[in-house]
Formats: sequence, C-alpha cells, structure tokens
Amino acid sequence: MTMLEVNNLSVNYMCDLDEGEIALNAVDDISFKLDPGCSLGLVGESGCGKTTIMLALMRLLPEAGRIVSGQVLYNNCDLLHLSEAEMCGVRWADISMIFQGAMNSLNPVRTIESQIVEALMIHKQVETRSKARQRTADLLKLVGIAPERGKQYPHQYSGGMRQRAIIAMALSCNPKVLVADEPTTALDVMIQAQITELLKNLQRELGLTLILVTHDLGVVAEICDDVMVMYGGKVAEYGSTDTIYNTAKHPYTRRLLKAFPDIDNLDADLVSIPGVPPRLDDLPLGCRFSPRCHVSKDYCKKDQPRLVELEDGHYVACHLYSRK
Repeated sequence: MTMLEVNNLSVNYMCDLDEGEIALNAVDDISFKLDPGCSLGLVGESGCGKTTIMLALMRLLPEAGRIVSGQVLYNNCDLLHLSEAEMCGVRWADISMIFQGAMNSLNPVRTIESQIVEALMIHKQVETRSKARQRTADLLKLVGIAPERGKQYPHQYSGGMRQRAIIAMALSCNPKVLVADEPTTALDVMIQAQITELLKNLQRELGLTLILVTHDLGVVAEICDDVMVMYGGKVAEYGSTDTIYNTAKHPYTRRLLKAFPDIDNLDADLVSIPGVPPRLDDLPLGCRFSPRCHVSKDYCKKDQPRLVELEDGHYVACHLYSRK
C-alpha cells in the first residue's frame, strides 16, 4: 500500500513586478509515490523546486506561494483539502520535517530539552512534563547526544550536534514520514558522513518513510531507494537509485553524475555544466534544460518533452525518447 503519493502538483509564487503581479511557476506537474519504509532522494541545482515541493507537502509555503493544482495523498487522505487545524495534527505526528540550516531552526534562547519537550506537550504525545523530559533524554541518546546536554543552549553545540538535535526533535512524535531538507548542508565532510549514517540507521530501525532533499549525489546513493532528478521545476528523470546511477538517460542527469567525483574511477575527469539554471520569470519555451544541453535540437527549444516511461518505474522527460 502506498503511504505518500503526490499527483500533478504545481506551485506558483506571486511576485510584484513593474508590470503588475505575475505568477512564477516554481513547481510544474510533479508526481511521485512512496511505499512504507522506502526512501526518495530529490536532487537538482538550487532553484529547481525541491524545497518548494516539501513546503507544499507540509502546507508551509510562504505567503506568496500558491498550490495551483494537484494532490498530496497521505494514506489516501488529500492533505491539501484539510483545514489548518487538521493539518496541524498531521505535522510532527504523521509527517515531520528537518529544515535546512539547523541553527536557524532552533530557538537560541531556549535549551534543547525545552524545545523538544514543547513539541511533545503540544502534540500530546505524553501526559506529564516529567515524562516528556524522559522521552527527550531517550531521543537525544537515540541520535548520539548525552542526555545531560539537553540542558544546554544551541550555541553550546557544534554544527553536527545541532543537526542531531533537530533530527531528535523531528522524531519526537513518532512520525511515519520524515522529510529532510539538505540535512548535511554547511557541515564538514566527516560530520556529513556521520549524519548520513545516522539517518540511514534511523530509517532502518524505526521503519521511517524518508524524503531526502539534497545536492549531494553521494548521500542519495547511500540512503535512497529511488531518485527524482529535477530541473527548472519539472521532473527530468525518475527511477530507482541503481537505474539512475548506472543507466541514466537524461542529458542533465548524466552531466550531474559526471560533475560528481567517482570513488571507483578517480582518474575520470569532472565535467561542469555550462550556463546557469533558468530564472522563474524567464523560463525557456521548450525543454527547460535546452539552453545548456550539449545534444539540444531546434525542436527542444520549442516544445516541452513528455515524461515517458522507458521501462518499469524509469521515467525520462527528454525529446531523445519522447519523440520516438
């Protein structure tokens, strides 16, 4: 049974320009599904819509954000049709999120323990504050932090410890789905490896369904069952991790992989992708990757490619395959 299913999700941001208010299409017709205990990695350059999808899923878009169309089904319940009060009951308890930038997600003038206790009490996960403190101690141990350090403030933690504390808070209400938005950003390589290993172990031990938003293809390969490659707010390629890493078809996916060091082939040259991602107010008419694509044809600049299934579960949006 599918636990989480996103169907044809589109999100706009309303922007005031000299010519008046216009809608900028940040996410365009995105679909994916996740079975219980499975993991999905969302990858792509900055501005491709990864975080917008997660904020839409959680109904936490900024004021300018508008969900134009689509469904977000959690156990067959469309979260987009829930009232805000009903959605508050879903957040943390059913679907929880690790936000990007741990230091910005923590209140600097409150102890780590008090912040986790607050989440537990608000969502009525425990009956008394003393039980909440015990639960907090257990959560801190689960993520590798000594319980007594819960009395400390965020500035007394290293970057890696703050990220672990955020993970503990996200797990406080026993969610079924965990959304992790760039959980290793701004951490050094050793700490990134520790956080990656922690997430992998927690998913296995707790049976979490995981969505991982990241630029790091190595983290995705380590954790995720499936990968969705995004570009310009659209899906470029979607399939199992093995399929994407071993038999990628989309020119963008191939270039991304070539831009990332391969530990099994250290002599391979790294290849950069020329140009920059498109601006939301100046999206290409045809394939959004066509201005940077080394195999682009004239029709690529005029027509958007369809997302076609090449084989079971492997989808590609490229005229190399959709025009066959």
